[in-house]
Amino acid sequence: MKVAIQGEPGSFSHEAARRMVPGCAIVPCARSVEVFDRLESGAVPAAVIPIENSLAGSVTEHMDLLLARDVFIQRDFHLRIVHNLIAARGVKKTDLRRVLSHPVALDQCRDFFDTNPRIQATPFYDTAGSVKHVIETGLLDAAGIASRHAASVYKGRILAGGIEDDKRNFTRFFLLRRKKRVLPRANKTSIAFGLKNVPGALHKALRVFADRDISLSKIESRPIRGRPWEYVFYADFLRGDDKLARGALLQLGTVADMVKVLGIYPGA
Repeated sequence: MKVAIQGEPGSFSHEAARRMVPGCAIVPCARSVEVFDRLESGAVPAAVIPIENSLAGSVTEHMDLLLARDVFIQRDFHLRIVHNLIAARGVKKTDLRRVLSHPVALDQCRDFFDTNPRIQATPFYDTAGSVKHVIETGLLDAAGIASRHAASVYKGRILAGGIEDDKRNFTRFFLLRRKKRVLPRANKTSIAFGLKNVPGALHKALRVFADRDISLSKIESRPIRGRPWEYVFYADFLRGDDKLARGALLQLGTVADMVKVLGIYPGA
């Protein structure tokens, strides 16, 4: 089965896809929107995206795309992230003046840059792609931050391993499909909902879950494009597709302007 991801071979998304869909054929995409385009068009039957990191927080672009596109979360998966400083062979750490990687990865390695102030953090489109660029262009004053697998794929040298700020560094990935299909033992639901900006609106929305003893494991807001200072709320709650959850969503629809079920799936 073909699975679209954002990133080059050796990226963490590549590893997550291989673990979530063993034996899959990876279709790498340069941009996140391309991943969603391929899935929606039917060019691939599935896609894997990172949605949240335990240090850097949510991947907001992917949250916006989940709301805007007609896709469905089928599974989630937590991948332990170990960041490595990778350069061309012969390059030493003392040679470095800049380090390239995806902005989310750079954000997970703040302590490294704090202790090496002469090295500039430089955003790049992908973790593995940063290593590919450094090696293929023969940069002698730069390195990339990526997985150990990326070093192997692009024949780079690991100058330092495990440079993430915290060893309990995990990224949560979603497996996406075009059509709604709820897997057996699904016990988690992701939704997005919008509210009028009136007193008590959020309280009424959250009470829908509290009155049914449904646990919310996450809630956060994102601005609505084209509507300044208005927000959509994203929430995860710990129920599958059962009578209690359906009742909560039905009642939520009476107090919210919009409710979209993003996915119902087995929790990782």
